[in-house]
Amino acid sequence: MIDNLKQLFSFLDNAYNAQSIVSVIEEVFPLSAIYIYDQTTASLRDFSKSWMFIKSKDLTDIFNSLETKKYIIKGTKSYYALFNNNKIIGMLEFKEKLHEKLLEFLEISSFCISLKIQNIILTERMQKNIEFHDSMKNIAKIIETQYEISYIVPIIGEMIDKFVSDHLVYIFIDNKLVWPNACKDEKIFELIKCLNNKSEYILTPDKKIGLFPLISENKLLGCIVTKSTDNVLSEKEIEYLEQLSNQTATTINRANVYAEILKHATLDALTGFYNRRQLQERLKQEVSSAKRQKRNLCAIMTDIDFFKSVNDTYGHATGDLVLKTVSKIIKHQLRDYDIAGRYGGEEFVILLPFTKLEEAKMVSERLRKAVENTKIDISKINPDKPNKFINVTISLGVYEYQNGDYEKTLIRNADKALYIAKETGRNKVASIESSM
Repeated sequence: MIDNLKQLFSFLDNAYNAQSIVSVIEEVFPLSAIYIYDQTTASLRDFSKSWMFIKSKDLTDIFNSLETKKYIIKGTKSYYALFNNNKIIGMLEFKEKLHEKLLEFLEISSFCISLKIQNIILTERMQKNIEFHDSMKNIAKIIETQYEISYIVPIIGEMIDKFVSDHLVYIFIDNKLVWPNACKDEKIFELIKCLNNKSEYILTPDKKIGLFPLISENKLLGCIVTKSTDNVLSEKEIEYLEQLSNQTATTINRANVYAEILKHATLDALTGFYNRRQLQERLKQEVSSAKRQKRNLCAIMTDIDFFKSVNDTYGHATGDLVLKTVSKIIKHQLRDYDIAGRYGGEEFVILLPFTKLEEAKMVSERLRKAVENTKIDISKINPDKPNKFINVTISLGVYEYQNGDYEKTLIRNADKALYIAKETGRNKVASIESSM
């Protein structure tokens, strides 16, 4: 027995996580599972699958009985209590009845098994704290370097998701869901209406939904929402979320202020779209997000057909009116989080996040028809001309981001598709499906 104990203790010393502890014990005992009591939720968890709560009443009853009996046989399985300072913290589940020698072995070794399990749990908690503080630093860096809400929010959402991994996480700005793409729980939308700039965090009575307001400079900017069908929020998770909410509010407020300051520096004065420089920044951010999150992204390159002829025939003032009108049409047809920029002259670039190629082609066709069907009133600019209205058309090239593409690849291929559209008749949509 001494040799077996030495071997077990040696294996336990080298175990570094829940799965490795289970593997070590399986070498010695016919182990089925390890269950640990979670004080926060007053329920059992599967130790090797820490996200999984055990809802079985039979297992709960067995666990409660083990406080006094230490070892129980139930049907074809056996259960052995794990203690810490005379307080039960969990139990081992075995596939069969244990014979006398194994029980004797367990009597001696269970203390070490229990201690190792507690050390693993403590280490995981400490690691989570370290990761939390790292995330807080990362958010602080974002404050210093990034000012686009659509870029900031997904990064923050992913960080928050680490610390409440068994909950769904939503981020709302101005009562609108901005991350992730959908929330089907109407109860959450109703709860958000209760928030104001004096609100503290709100928990539903079952503690399965939490709302953490984003308040900065006495303004309610939005909120972070967590939701679970099974688990409640622990005190530690609530503490994390409060701190993350405060930091997130500061980040978003700074982004809003800076966006207002930079509004005229980043937008094209004529069309209201992003200028070339800012478009390049947004392009870099969207490609980075598509790569990191493995999500769809499409680029559309478009220009106005025979635009030089418009300028030559009606003058540059009419040309400017056409640019303004076409940009308004495009803006009206796009979603809030789509990105449009003036690439140069009469060329525009449109970025469609979360969009596949077929969907982007449909959007392009909608844009094409909307422009084609619009009569542009030029009578005030050209009162002497016989034509009071003119029509213009656009050609569009579409390309979907492929894994490994760079920003230049995305634009280059959209431009190649645009060239195909123009060479094959104009006033049409063309696409290419891979890098050329």
